[in-house]
Amino acid sequence: MIGSRLKLSAIAVPALTSALVAALAGSASAAPVEDFTSAPSYELGETVVLNASDDPLAQLPDATDGSGVAHRCDNPYREWRSIVSSTSYFVPSLLPGTSFKDGPGGKMIVSVTKAGSVKAEITAGGEAELSAVVASAKATINATIGAEFTYTIGHTYQQDVSPRKYGHLQYGSYGFKVVWGKYRTSTDRCGKTLVKSWTAKLPTRETGWKYWETPS
Repeated sequence: MIGSRLKLSAIAVPALTSALVAALAGSASAAPVEDFTSAPSYELGETVVLNASDDPLAQLPDATDGSGVAHRCDNPYREWRSIVSSTSYFVPSLLPGTSFKDGPGGKMIVSVTKAGSVKAEITAGGEAELSAVVASAKATINATIGAEFTYTIGHTYQQDVSPRKYGHLQYGSYGFKVVWGKYRTSTDRCGKTLVKSWTAKLPTRETGWKYWETPS
């Protein structure tokens, strides 16, 4: 009896092992690995997300320097605009009657004598580009940023000029100078890559006079 049991066990173990190997092989073949080597290429501006702050792809790690992980991810391949950096910047009104110089010394008293506006300036692109940059800047930098702000007659301002110096007064907006860029999902789809960057000067609804002095 004991000999019979040993014989049956010797037969059953190889059979069970073969069945397990076959099952594992069938499971592996049922889940093919996705091929990312044929990811499509895109031209600038072809696929654009206007408000990068609302897109999860904008939160991906930066892979611009080429350092990335070895594996591949399943993020969609896309291109979008986003703010790279920003600094406070006085955006001047370019209309006549908003820029004054006087001196040397003395006192300057000026006021807005004609209604006008302060407009954003962008180094590349048209209205579509500007709208996208303004939308991204409003969401990530300051909610009062806009493409253009109007002002009315008034707002008198006076300033003493240092002896032997010339005073300058310029009307405009207390806005921001930003570097904005076009990003793409990185080749491995695990990060983002900065394709190219430009600058823009964006006003806010806060307008007023800026004063500075020069020796001549």
